[in-house]
Amino acid sequence: MFENLKKFGCDGDCGSCGSEPETCGEKPEPSTCSHDCGSCPSGGSCGEFDPKSLLAEPNPESDVKKVIAVVSGKGGVGKSLVTSLMATTMQRRGYKVAVMDADVTGPSIPKEFGIVEKASADDKGIIPLPTKTGIKTISVNNLLEDDTDPVLWRGPVIAGLVKQFWTDVCWGDVDYMFVDMPPGTGDVPLTVFQSLPVDGIIVVTSPQDLVAMVVSKAIKMAEMMNVPVLGLVENYSYFKCPDCGKETQIFGPSKVDDVAKDFGLDVLAKLPIDPKLAALCDRGMIEMFEGDWLDAAAEKLEK
Repeated sequence: MFENLKKFGCDGDCGSCGSEPETCGEKPEPSTCSHDCGSCPSGGSCGEFDPKSLLAEPNPESDVKKVIAVVSGKGGVGKSLVTSLMATTMQRRGYKVAVMDADVTGPSIPKEFGIVEKASADDKGIIPLPTKTGIKTISVNNLLEDDTDPVLWRGPVIAGLVKQFWTDVCWGDVDYMFVDMPPGTGDVPLTVFQSLPVDGIIVVTSPQDLVAMVVSKAIKMAEMMNVPVLGLVENYSYFKCPDCGKETQIFGPSKVDDVAKDFGLDVLAKLPIDPKLAALCDRGMIEMFEGDWLDAAAEKLEK
């Protein structure tokens, strides 16, 4: 097949090719592979180079046991909410928890936890900011002079900052770190999967057919990067009437069970549309939420 493609200008160098290696079925020869998976469309999935060898060294003041990334195939499905709820749930179970806000252009973590202070640093590194219950956090909004200032950076620069959140922040002793990821499968997810020792991902979805399709992309990316998928969380699953208790599927019938079956995954939770949760996020008091929706997810992390 490669010989047939040569007449169209293919030289076997996937790093300079506009198509993905899995599309043409070829991979770079050892002599042409630069071993820089970050600049290759295959993201290290061609088998020529182990992306895990790109793991970055954590800050010497950090001892993080487990790293869990919260991902989705698109924006607006509630990744930050699930990240905050998971962090709070594990904190309530007695674990030392941290949250890394990797969604640099759309950071939500400081707002949801009510953190307005700016991060400081010493000769050892950047000091994470604690929430009201002691969850350690870091976000670009803790570094900006005004948290309404937009981050007008290109992808590689954003990815570099996220990597610094791992190498330069003094996280201390942490049992579970949750990484609130940006949507999609671009520079930042690739950097996180390659640079951080991710133990698993939680995929957040919502009931629409479109979301089921883009979630599949996130799952397949994790498989290509050899990162375990722990399960799916469906947000906006239903609305429960406060008067009669009837549950209504506002966005239509759930698709999460079908997606989970297709990929052989567990459905970890189905979150309701709850005005109380929205109000807690707006007031920076998400740690005050009441509900056991994510207990099954927490139990899976503990196994």
